[in-house]
Amino acid sequence: MFAKPSAIFLLVLTAIAGTVFTFPSCSNDYTPKPRGYFRIALPEKKYMLLDSVYPYQFEYPSYAVITNDPISPQEKNWINIEMPVFHGRIHISYKPLSDKNSLVRFTEDSRTLAFKHMSKASGIRQIAISDPKRRVYGLVYEINGMGAASPYQFYLTDSTRHFMRGSLYFDVIPNNDSLAPVIDCVKTDIQHLFETINWK
Repeated sequence: MFAKPSAIFLLVLTAIAGTVFTFPSCSNDYTPKPRGYFRIALPEKKYMLLDSVYPYQFEYPSYAVITNDPISPQEKNWINIEMPVFHGRIHISYKPLSDKNSLVRFTEDSRTLAFKHMSKASGIRQIAISDPKRRVYGLVYEINGMGAASPYQFYLTDSTRHFMRGSLYFDVIPNNDSLAPVIDCVKTDIQHLFETINWK
């Protein structure tokens, strides 16, 4: 009627072993992993020349497509550099300069539009552009912060006849931490635009 001593010993040994292996797994030493983002495949750096009816020419990335601006069809020299691979675009607007006052007005408009993002930005870095040999002057606004809708804006001018403004946008909810590799890639392409732009 009673269990044999060896059976009781095995039962007690199983219970102790179960307890020893169960309690350590219940400890609260969990360390959360840092947030990760999907790896983004960046396209190879190749460029094509935009040389058409516009009063400017520059090289743009081969993965992009030039389209007319659908929002302002009356502005014939406004274009978008569409980047389908990134779901984004560089919006380019252009105005001829009629006098010195128009240069002041356009540069101030550019500053106002860049600083509209200040509420979502952690900071705005301004970088001057000056290339007297090619008559290219301007200012870049690097807009830092996770929720800034346009992380990169700029204007270029020859200071007498031409004024161009550009802004980078993505068709996604702004999260510039996850978009950082893409933004850096596009910034390199915009820098190439600065280095290759010529006025007509």
